[in-house]
Amino acid sequence: MKFSGDRIFFTLVLGLVFAGFAIFSSAALGLLARENASISKDILFQSGLGLGFGFIALLAARSISFSFIKRSSPYIYVLTILFTALVFVSGLGIHAGGATRWIDLGFATVQPAEFLKIGFVLMLAWWLSPRARQLTDKKMGLFPFIAILIVPIFLLLAQPNTSTAILLLLVGTVMYFAAGAPLRDFGILAILAIVAFGIVISIRPYALERLKTFIDPSANSLTSGYQIQQSLIAVGSGGLLGRGFGQSVEKFNYLPDPSGDSVFAVFAEETGFIGAILIVSLFLALSARGIVIAGRSNDLFGGLIALGFSFIIILQAFTNIGAMLGIIPLTGLPLPFISHGGTALMAVLLMCGLILNVASHRKT
Repeated sequence: MKFSGDRIFFTLVLGLVFAGFAIFSSAALGLLARENASISKDILFQSGLGLGFGFIALLAARSISFSFIKRSSPYIYVLTILFTALVFVSGLGIHAGGATRWIDLGFATVQPAEFLKIGFVLMLAWWLSPRARQLTDKKMGLFPFIAILIVPIFLLLAQPNTSTAILLLLVGTVMYFAAGAPLRDFGILAILAIVAFGIVISIRPYALERLKTFIDPSANSLTSGYQIQQSLIAVGSGGLLGRGFGQSVEKFNYLPDPSGDSVFAVFAEETGFIGAILIVSLFLALSARGIVIAGRSNDLFGGLIALGFSFIIILQAFTNIGAMLGIIPLTGLPLPFISHGGTALMAVLLMCGLILNVASHRKT
């Protein structure tokens, strides 16, 4: 039976899924020491909803008609916009940690922004693919591109979910120039991004606080700098080979959110430098293979969605890892395939299914 898609990419996905679940399960043990925490609930949600429905979504996305995906892209985009807007509906949206990013479905909570990433990439690829030769005209290229960016970014900033807004801006820019936009537009986009960043810093005190903490984490080691300090301790104590799988000390009452934002620090503590390099290599290999699939695509639309999803995965992974190493400010972006959250896992597996769909239509 002929495999539909790319065997190498699919194997890397499986490797990250199984490694991710093992890493998550070990890190989640730290929740046992937290008051009112339930490791069983987290593992059930991640394995049942995230893995189960995620693989169903992957297989469905890999098998569905490529032309149907293209035709449906603008409708999917609108649906994800409306779904994301539901977080602001009283009785549905959940406000926690100073943000309103989740919807309460009764049996589970869902973060719509994870699916907005998919709708955004599909919409942008659908819009760019027939207009590649017209992008030199600002009225046909830059201005409509900015208009497409505004709606999802505004929704995300209103939650607020600044890190995901920045992620979409970066991925959208990569797709825009990959489609053939003139480099002169980069300067305009850079100026707009700097102005927008300044506005966000001025109206979001937590964003400025994170910058200050990044510059000098020791200044607030018991408050805003606590997570990065504990993360660096965890990573450093892992040494070359680590303490041993399941033997992390920091995940018990030290690291905030050991199965979420801090999961890489727990993994690095348990497996050391060698383990950390291996997981980073898996992410690099997966994204590199996704970019290869994009380059081999017969269709610009397919190439752009493979490129966009590959960049989402690698940028999100390196943003999370970089924050845990103190290289960049804390963002709150989860580590794909690994951090807890069934919505995020389902969404990233759906992205991988769509990349496999593109691979099945590539050049021979």
